[in-house]
Amino acid sequence: MAGPELVPLPGSSREPAPQALHRPSASGTRDELYMEDITVTVVLRRAGSAADGTGASTSAAPADIELATRTFTGLGARVVETDPASRRLRIAGPVGLLCSLFGTELDTVSSVGPNNESTTHRHRTGGLSVPAALDGVVTAVLGLDDRPTARAPFHFAPAAVGNVSYTPLELGRIYDFPAGTDGGGQVIAIIELGGGFGQADLDAYFSGLGITGPTVQAVGVDGAVNVPGGDPQGADGEVLLDIEVAGALAPKATLKVYFAPNTDAGFLDAVAKATHDTPAPAAISISWGQSEDQWTAQARTAMDDAFIDAGMLGITVTAAAGDNGSADAQGDGSNHADFPASSPHVLACGGTRLEADGSTGKVASETVWNDSSSSATGGGVSDTFPLPDWQQHVTVLSGAGPATTPAGRGVPDVAAVADPQTGYQVRVDGTDMVIGGTSAVAPLWAALVARLAQTRGSGLGLLQPQLYPGEPQAQAGPGFRDVTVGNNGSYHATPGWDACTGLGVPDGTALQGVVAAGTGKA
Repeated sequence: MAGPELVPLPGSSREPAPQALHRPSASGTRDELYMEDITVTVVLRRAGSAADGTGASTSAAPADIELATRTFTGLGARVVETDPASRRLRIAGPVGLLCSLFGTELDTVSSVGPNNESTTHRHRTGGLSVPAALDGVVTAVLGLDDRPTARAPFHFAPAAVGNVSYTPLELGRIYDFPAGTDGGGQVIAIIELGGGFGQADLDAYFSGLGITGPTVQAVGVDGAVNVPGGDPQGADGEVLLDIEVAGALAPKATLKVYFAPNTDAGFLDAVAKATHDTPAPAAISISWGQSEDQWTAQARTAMDDAFIDAGMLGITVTAAAGDNGSADAQGDGSNHADFPASSPHVLACGGTRLEADGSTGKVASETVWNDSSSSATGGGVSDTFPLPDWQQHVTVLSGAGPATTPAGRGVPDVAAVADPQTGYQVRVDGTDMVIGGTSAVAPLWAALVARLAQTRGSGLGLLQPQLYPGEPQAQAGPGFRDVTVGNNGSYHATPGWDACTGLGVPDGTALQGVVAAGTGKA
């Protein structure tokens, strides 16, 4: 029987996975794979223009949902979940059927994932198509190829004489988090694509800090659940780092940890569920990412649209800028920005090296984190997102050349300590250790956002228009302490904004005044 009439889906083209090796079934054919039942995420267009996140609905049009549902079910697939607010359908069926609906072929391969680990997964190359009736209605089809999509940038401190480390409470003192705030009444959402946590670790950690910790809830997405792996240096390290940093700095907030598969569909579904949860979080913390050119265009756009939704709902998204310097672990000799930090609708978080007295908060020095080309804060200029209005006056110093206006969105926006040699004291799977990385900066800023939202009595949404000055300035803006020494490879720190530490590190009390007054370039 002939399949449906199909039309190409823009932005869906996919390159082969790195070092992909085919893994045929016992019969040597695709028959076994094509009989497997899977579920994929289909994203529909927004009802009306997003207009950069203002004045538009987040939802899909009811007519589009009805048309997509009728089309897919009429062709033999099952619609197992419909979420109009986030414009998503979850479509299930045998692999062979879904391949015919979306004009592709799948194989089982082993490849090297973003964390340089070998993994076995479904694999496709080239572009997708959709049934002709849905031309322009469907904007993305995610999850057919379920290769790992992101890595968690966290690093364990080497055992070296002279290393220093800090508790989150000490960092709250150093960065002058506003007094009289504790995150009460706020929700912080944390996105995790692996690992898990045990309550015993959290109880012991917060008790050791002399505080009562936050309420922490695990939320499963697309079949993923909270499963601690018992490996302190595995994904559990990321999960516990995120919870303990955010929880210590906002102990009266509720932390909701969304566990999802490490795929483009899982990542999007977790962000969408957190964004449209009730009550809405003040902040969504994301410590996972990957060089933006390793994403399909459709996946980047779908994620960015989800971040637009978040801003429209008063939610601030914080994202780690990466831990592999200006090259972002790509071996082509070029500079790369990390996504989702490169989205203009998230607060991108870079990293520093900090020498300070945790008991007094007095800072001796704070410089760009750069231990080596493979252990340095991410940062740079996006190749896929244009320069936002609120960044029109920033300049980038690359190498020994003069500062220039970037063509694309500059990363990061803000920073905090990330060097594992001056890292965070945490507890993972029963072991006390020190961890660094920009993945610690995202939850630190999420906790600060929650405390600022507590003060204002409402969510802050997209924060950058309030943070960036409306004109060039070679000094720290209100609410920041500038970092002017160091580089992350190609990019160098300068007075004012730079592509290493953004606007600088927080002065929380001063930021409280900025947010309350709504100062800055709107």
